Amino acid sequence: KENPKCEIQKILKFLEKDIPEEILNKILYHSSFSVMKENPSANYTTMMKEEMDHSVSPFMRKGISGDWKNQFTVAQYEKFEEDYVKKMEDSTLKFRSEI
Repeated sequence: KENPKCEIQKILKFLEKDIPEEILNKILYHSSFSVMKENPSANYTTMMKEEMDHSVSPFMRKGISGDWKNQFTVAQYEKFEEDYVKKMEDSTLKFRSEI
């Protein structure tokens, strides 16, 4: 697991913002996976079933980076990876699927 407090502090430094420790702790709490999973503003449970059917697959499952791969067959993963590489080849954005 990463250190969320450190990551939030990096963002604050980038934004040239200084906040009280109490506010930082609130950000840590409200951005934790367990709290966001139960928050309708973050978990998409307020969407209509036609848009996102949570009975098929909830938007937020385990909170484990890279767990989505467990839902794919080897063939599906290979097809996804091929498509992803092709679509992202000109992008400067880099994403980690595992920590």
